Amino acid sequence: MPENTSTELRTAILFPGQGGFDGEALRLAHARHPQVRQVFERLDAETTTLFSRRISDLVLGPEQVELRRLLAEDPWVSQVAIYGAGLAAYEVLTAQGVRPDVLTGHSLGEITALVAAGAFSVEDGVRIVAQRVAVIARQSGFEGRMVALSAGAAKVRRLLELLEDPQLAVATENHDEQTVVSGPGEVLDRLVAIAGELRIGAVEIDAAFPFHSPALAPAVPEFAAYVGKLDQLPLRRPVYSPILQRYYEPGDALSDLLAEHFVKPVRFASAVRHLQESGVTTFVEAGGRAALTKLVTRLTKGYDVRSLATLATLATDDDALLTLDATLRTLRLAGLADPGRVPVLAELLPESVSAELFEAYWSEHGDAVLQRIVDDLAAFRPQPATSAATAPVAAPATTVVTSSLADEASGSAAAGPDRAEVFAELRSLYAEALEYPEEVFEGGVQLEAELGVDSVKQVELLSRVSQRYGLPPRESGFRLSDYNTIDRLVDFVVTALAGRPTGVTV
Repeated sequence: MPENTSTELRTAILFPGQGGFDGEALRLAHARHPQVRQVFERLDAETTTLFSRRISDLVLGPEQVELRRLLAEDPWVSQVAIYGAGLAAYEVLTAQGVRPDVLTGHSLGEITALVAAGAFSVEDGVRIVAQRVAVIARQSGFEGRMVALSAGAAKVRRLLELLEDPQLAVATENHDEQTVVSGPGEVLDRLVAIAGELRIGAVEIDAAFPFHSPALAPAVPEFAAYVGKLDQLPLRRPVYSPILQRYYEPGDALSDLLAEHFVKPVRFASAVRHLQESGVTTFVEAGGRAALTKLVTRLTKGYDVRSLATLATLATDDDALLTLDATLRTLRLAGLADPGRVPVLAELLPESVSAELFEAYWSEHGDAVLQRIVDDLAAFRPQPATSAATAPVAAPATTVVTSSLADEASGSAAAGPDRAEVFAELRSLYAEALEYPEEVFEGGVQLEAELGVDSVKQVELLSRVSQRYGLPPRESGFRLSDYNTIDRLVDFVVTALAGRPTGVTV
């Protein structure tokens, strides 16, 4: 482990490889976070020089773009798009005060991780990704694909032995029931047919090339020579390699190691388990589709889920909302992100407020203020502008209810929901999420002190509760520690549904 690696790891940021792109999520993040634009402007300068095309025009243009469309373009397009999306998500996270203990990448994502850690410039990262594509494309006589099989690596390797093709190889070990194979298309077709007879599922991977294959060995020297000419800088953050199964060290020749990636498999499952055993409890995926988030969830299923969080960024949830926003809220409330003083607030302060007073206030209330702003903006829908000539006359302040149905609805809302029903539902929700028997969730049991549910997991569960009941944004005085029992959470939900203020302890 390098000298700058803490022995007390907690937060890891993961960078995806093939498939790690979500066009709609990237567009949403681009509209809200200036770091996305800034990253892609730097990428544009390089892709214009290399290919006479701006990557922004291809992924952030007027039309929504998804990965399959990018794969139909020149091979460099999808690879630079995945790299850029991961780097942009990382820049947003760090701008919001996220300070990860370790970075790790999946295949192509290792290049993104090294750039994020400072080993190469953003521009050199584009050059590395582009050269990676170019040297593989020049391997004449070898055209292949990648296929994910629903089986563990040991079983898949036994299947490969049956086919006896030296160009067929395990490319990635994602989890105990998913292994990706690279190889020539014709041989892969035979492998898929055999897998079908054995009732092993097979899905083709959205990838430009068959990465991590022994057939790519001739490309290794050329790629190493190219990367060796670029400036290699000291790592500012630790980077753990699922391919090398170790941390990158200060004396490593990254040109040689990145070239070896061509022919070595990605052992992602082992890497995640190593990080978790080292103390990592929060895995944040910086990139599109949330594929790694789902893999980590599968890999850690047998562990204590009370203290584990897996968070996505450039993906959308069931309500088409950007997961990055929810992830930032979760990290802030858990104390894993500290954006510090928001510059725009300084412009709004009266002259009578000293900087010292503001800093003291922000230290105590900053998270709640930011959460309120984020929640309000997410729900805000500006009204269309109206001219003075056409603006409607304001209605009287008193509203007369004339419908009996409205009377019934009003009376029902005032009465509020049944507390016993809410208690039963929350008890069941928490028991299922934490894999505990329901009976341990007595009303007054302390979630963290007695059950060991840390703040990150509590925030995640509270978000599920808010979605389940359609609760309004939490008020600025909200403190997670005030709702550390099921009883208090039930009171919070009942109070919110009855339309009463929820910003203080109930």
